[in-house]
Order: sequence, then C-alpha cells, then structure tokens
Amino acid sequence: MADQVLAASTALRNLPRGIWTLGFVSMFMDLSSEMIHALLPIYLVAVLGASTLTVGLIEGVAESTAMITKIFSGALSDWLGRRKLLAVIGYGLAALTKPIFPLATTLEWVVTARFLDRAGKGIRGAPRDALVADLAPAPLRGASFGLRQSLDTIGAFLGPLAAIGLMLFTGDNYAAVFWIAVIPAFIAFGLMAFGVTEPERAIDATARPKPQFADVWRLSGPFWAVVAVAVVLTLARFSEAFLVLRAQNVGLAIAIVPVVMVVMNIAYALAAYPAGMLSDWFGRQGVLIVGVATLVVADLLLALTTSVPILLFGAVFWGLHMGLTQGLLATLVADTAPADLRGTAFGVFNLASGVAMLVASVVAGALWDVYGPNATFLAGAAFTAIALAGLLALRKQFRSDNTSSA
Repeated sequence: MADQVLAASTALRNLPRGIWTLGFVSMFMDLSSEMIHALLPIYLVAVLGASTLTVGLIEGVAESTAMITKIFSGALSDWLGRRKLLAVIGYGLAALTKPIFPLATTLEWVVTARFLDRAGKGIRGAPRDALVADLAPAPLRGASFGLRQSLDTIGAFLGPLAAIGLMLFTGDNYAAVFWIAVIPAFIAFGLMAFGVTEPERAIDATARPKPQFADVWRLSGPFWAVVAVAVVLTLARFSEAFLVLRAQNVGLAIAIVPVVMVVMNIAYALAAYPAGMLSDWFGRQGVLIVGVATLVVADLLLALTTSVPILLFGAVFWGLHMGLTQGLLATLVADTAPADLRGTAFGVFNLASGVAMLVASVVAGALWDVYGPNATFLAGAAFTAIALAGLLALRKQFRSDNTSSA
C-alpha cells in the first residue's frame, strides 16, 4: 500500500506543467458554470414557470450541442495541428456568454445563453482533451486525464457550494449569484490563453490532409466499442438538472438545493484521479465495470428515496460513477485512436454521446411529468444495467488497451 501511495505521489510530480494548468482552467470554468447550473433548473421551474419536460429539453439541447460541436472542432484541430487556438476560442465564448444569465428575464434568453455557453464548451472540449493526450507521457496518460478531471470536479463542487452561500447571503437573489459567477469564467480564459504552451507535434504541417469523412473509418474496432458503451451510459445518465429537481422534490429548501451537487461533485473529485491511476496500473476494464455498477446503485437510491439522507447517498454514488468512468472513457478514446486522429476521435465520441444526451434528457423529463421522478431514475437504472451487460460482453476489446496505449 505504501509503495502504491509513493508511486501515485511520484506520478503527480512527473506530470507536465501544462496538464496542471489545463486542470486549473477546467476548475475555474466549472466553478463558474456550476454556480449557475446548480440554480438554473429551480430558476426555470419556480421563477419562469417552465415544466420539467421543458427543463429536460433545454438541458438535452444544450449538452448535445456541446457534444456535437466537438466533432467539428476535433477534426479541425487535427487538420490545423494546433489544439490551443480552438480551446482559447471555446473558453472565450463561454466566458462572454456568462453575463447573459443575470440579464435574462425570459425563457428565450436563458435558452440562448445556455446554447451559446455549451457551444463554447463544444468548441474547446475535443481540442483540450487531445491537448492533454499530446502533453501526457504515455505511461501517465490515465493519471493525466484523471488529474484534469479531478481539478475540473473540484470547481464543480465549489460552484454549488458558493451558490448556497451566496443565496443565503443575498436572500435568494439569483441575479447576484449569476453575476459573481462571471469572474472565474474570465480567470479560466486568461489561464488558457496565456498559461498553456502547446507542444510541437511530430506531423509535417504540409503533409496533413484536409479532414474528410472517410477519416472516421480509420478509427479502430476497440474505439467503436468505447463509443457504444458511452452511448448506452449516456442514455442512462441524463442531465444532472434532474438531481437538483429531485432534491427540491424530496423537500430541500431552495437556497440549499445545490447541496446535492456539492455532495455529488466531492465524490466525483475524490474518485477521478485514483481511477486514472488504477487504470494505468491494473487496466481500464475492471475500473470501468465498477464505475458502471455504481450508477445502478445511484439510480435505485434516487428512485426509491423519500428522505434527504438517502438522496445524498444516491448523489455520492452518482459522483463515484462519474469519477470512475468519465476520465477513463476519455483515456480509452486516447488509447484506441491514432495520434493524428485524436481530435477527430474525441469529436466522434462526443457526437454520439451528444445525440444520446438529447434523447435521454427529453425522455427523462417526459417520464417525470407523466409518471413522476421514480420512473425517471428506474429507467436510468435499466439502461445502466444494459450498459454493464454490454461492457462485460465487450471485455475482450478492452483487455489489451492498457498495454497498447504506449
């Protein structure tokens, strides 16, 4: 055990400075985004009078926009041979849209802000993930993605925590909280623009072909297996807006509803880096299977809960699932994609996940409106069980990923 702790500490010290900087960029942007998103579902329903189906549609369109945009930004970053430029543009767009939220007084303005914010996420996401893969030494790739994911998630739990404190301090003043959320977004943009140095890639700029649809078919069978598992998982793991709505449904006061996101993201942050390290040491498959199984537990707890403690236990398991799977899925994409197509691969991965997220969030909202929250989370448990069965069936595809990642 002591040797493993020492190895983990050594791995952290050996990670390039650029990996740490990208992690802090993600942390500050998530701090900003989650200060807003932790309150937005309640704001839409309680203040603007939106239905749960409408919330699901808005969240589905927003998140799927981010994911679908990534296929174009990823392919473009491969062709340009430069990841940073697109990442800077994406973070800049997200920062510029944050002031729209406190100024919005109608549903249409919120939808516009949410759409543009997620478009920025889509522009930056695949190039940033490909940049992590470019910067990371192959033996530390899992740790690198895990570290970035952990720092990202620290911002994701500090955001709702800040939202709780500010709501209590301002007397439930949504606009004041949304204005303060603008600050960390611009810090993230500054770090991305001035704190990250892109490595030179061993690809001749004059020899790079223009991106073509046919490039997609150069991606390997194991890559498509990763995509298949991710799609079914996304169908099971609809927007986290439903966690916030479930917290209100169970009886939490509006000012402290974001505590469910705080708890979830603490578990997420604590699990993400160890998951990456474990996958480097023992292989990706076992960690991924455990991560999928935790989502079944989370959905069942959230479906059957009638009390706040059980709700929070469900949020913990949801966060553990995210920590055990999200950085690992990104690592598997990097493992199974050719170096010159990593941006494209992350784009395809996110395109498939984005379509699934749109379907999942709309169906979740419809189930909630017609049958109640129990049906929404029970359906999630069923889809997760299907994903787990598929992952077990595809385990041979992943068996050699850890050794082939070099």
